[in-house]
Amino acid sequence: MVRNKKSQKKQETQTLSLELAGPTAVRHLWGRGSVASGLTPQRLANLLKSAAEGDTEAYLTLAEEMEERDPHYSSVLRTRKMAVASLPVTVVAGGEDSRAQQCAQDIHRLMEAPDFGDLVDNALDALGKGYSVNEIMWDRTGVKWEPKAYRWRDPRFFLFHPEHPEDMRIVDEADPIHGLSMPPYKFIVHQPRLKSGLTLRGGLARLVAFSYLCKMYGMKDWLGFLESYGIPLRLGKYGPSASEEDKKVLKTAVANIGSDAAAILPDSMVIEFQQVAQASGASEVFSRMVEWIDRQISKAVLGQTATTEGTPGKLGNEASQEAVRQDIIAADARQLANTLNRDLIRPYIDINYGPQAVYPRVMITLPEKEDVTALAANLEKLVPLGLKVSASEVRTKLGLSEPAKEADLLSVSTTPAQASATNRAQGCACSNRAINRSQADEIDLLASEMLMDWEPQMTPVTAPVMEAIKRVEDYEQLIALLPQLLDKADVKKLTESLAQAGLMAYGTGVEGQE
Repeated sequence: MVRNKKSQKKQETQTLSLELAGPTAVRHLWGRGSVASGLTPQRLANLLKSAAEGDTEAYLTLAEEMEERDPHYSSVLRTRKMAVASLPVTVVAGGEDSRAQQCAQDIHRLMEAPDFGDLVDNALDALGKGYSVNEIMWDRTGVKWEPKAYRWRDPRFFLFHPEHPEDMRIVDEADPIHGLSMPPYKFIVHQPRLKSGLTLRGGLARLVAFSYLCKMYGMKDWLGFLESYGIPLRLGKYGPSASEEDKKVLKTAVANIGSDAAAILPDSMVIEFQQVAQASGASEVFSRMVEWIDRQISKAVLGQTATTEGTPGKLGNEASQEAVRQDIIAADARQLANTLNRDLIRPYIDINYGPQAVYPRVMITLPEKEDVTALAANLEKLVPLGLKVSASEVRTKLGLSEPAKEADLLSVSTTPAQASATNRAQGCACSNRAINRSQADEIDLLASEMLMDWEPQMTPVTAPVMEAIKRVEDYEQLIALLPQLLDKADVKKLTESLAQAGLMAYGTGVEGQE
């Protein structure tokens, strides 16, 4: 019994390093041919119905061809993918102990591998088709098992069990109906939940398919219209004495002048170009229909009808993230992170370190945009009132790093005092006070004495503000409360102290004049 278990475990371990879902006689990349060519509403309806019942090959082929044939759909789908693929990936350790930190370091190293970006791109192919599969090719030669490659697998290589529609299996000649089960720790299966329900009905291609069909019909009609009315009608005229041979020459000239823009004919014959005035604005009907369909596709994929044209001065990642609704990006990123944690991070830790109580995890989050202007204005108002803020936290919000010790630092520029004219008459200095007179020391002592009790004097003023800072959730709420807080501030002690200091300074000044 023990020997059989060891043999079975060894066989399962060897399976992880083999290629299980590569192309074969029943799994080939060419499929059954084109589906988009000659697509009709009836055929599309049958295709979508079959896909919902488990026969997904025709639907997946159409989804692939839609990305190849419709530039707008391909563009907006790529924009949505790039909005997630360009987000930073962070690793959170499962604990503070050395083992948890070592696990987190290994996962961080996996995230920095060159092929990890390709894995993310291929996983996001599920947005259009409903699911995507990447096969992990494990390298067993080292001390630790490492993923040496992530191989994208055509979604047509997989099927769903007829009795369990969420059970994905490998298409194989050994069982063409039910397929083969997918071993654990071997495949990264991303199934984004764009809507509740079966995975088979969740891809964006299914949502956009009918719009795509209408757009193709509209473009076909548009091209037919341009072919008919784009070139003026050529009308040839011949005289009553024209022979049959002359008529043939005229007919050939009229037919060829549309493409060759040149013809020869006798003097007795004339070719006239007739403009069709009624068709001058008819082409706008087709253009408006195609543009309307494009806007609906943008809504379906991006969540909004934002322009997909390039914006001068915008970086690629920034522009793609602005084109897609932020909540959609956040949801896509969260679901992708869950897939990676389930199908890549946990298998890697289990294989190399064994099961853990808490696993490290990756997080793909959308960076929050900081309103730098509002932050600077609030700091300018609150710091003088006693608000203590960490300089490192402010640098983080501004996206600035800690300066090096010998770095050339920016500072507030000081304007030098304007020199007096060299030809200015020099007055008598006999009435000036001596710089070593004791008045300066008395003023310094007075200032030091007044500042000894500044905190108790300022506390009644700043206490309401500090309490409000703890209660509010953002700067806007605090700014709105400031007028009320200042009205409630007790400035009695501060006013008395300032009045006393002013009187003492005045007395010191009068004494110095004597």
